[in-house]
Amino acid sequence: MIKPNSSDCMHQVILCTCPDKSSALSIANALVDERLAACVNIQESITSIYQWQGERQQDQEVLLIIKSRRDRFTALEKRITAMHPYDVAEIIAMDIQQGNEEYLNWIDSTVTKQ
Repeated sequence: MIKPNSSDCMHQVILCTCPDKSSALSIANALVDERLAACVNIQESITSIYQWQGERQQDQEVLLIIKSRRDRFTALEKRITAMHPYDVAEIIAMDIQQGNEEYLNWIDSTVTKQ
């Protein structure tokens, strides 16, 4: 395992919820095709409970688990926002502190440089 601080780039996992599988697939395909993400996992049928406009909401959503690099986050966020049907899209990035070196290298080779 390596730590991102010892390499030239920082890797991230980005979470994004979508209202349905169709929008999730569209976003996932665009991110991979445009090489903003190396991989996007799609987790169907999650239950989200949240506050929106002063009221508690409960919805079935689809979760995107996106693997990319920190230096591509701004472009990735803009692309998701442009495609996303929600007024406010959930786009949350978490730095990968440790990981399989071969997997992290694969992310580097798959995602285009900024």
